[in-house]
Amino acid sequence: MSDDQKPKKPSRQQVYTLLVEIGRKAGDGLPDKATGAALMCFASGIDEAEAVRETVAILKQADTAPLDVTGYGTLAEREAEGAEIDDEERALMQRALDENSVIVAQMTPFFD
Repeated sequence: MSDDQKPKKPSRQQVYTLLVEIGRKAGDGLPDKATGAALMCFASGIDEAEAVRETVAILKQADTAPLDVTGYGTLAEREAEGAEIDDEERALMQRALDENSVIVAQMTPFFD
């Protein structure tokens, strides 16, 4: 059997919801008077630790200064806790899974 004909192994990737707090850094793209921001991200990974590592690495490449990451689990875990997840959020999660990527879904700047 050639590689093209082998059945695909099911992906072990899952999408995790992460809240990342970032500080200020030159070139970070935040508003002038902002002191930092919170980023809601959807990140794919074999486990949450991998999703966090990938997210932090990508945010550093994007000239931001990640300070803290809070994990909120997978879609299934969030649903089990009673979270309401709208279609737009589900679509972004699916995109993160399909592209094996990190999606920044929302950015909220902090001001003193």
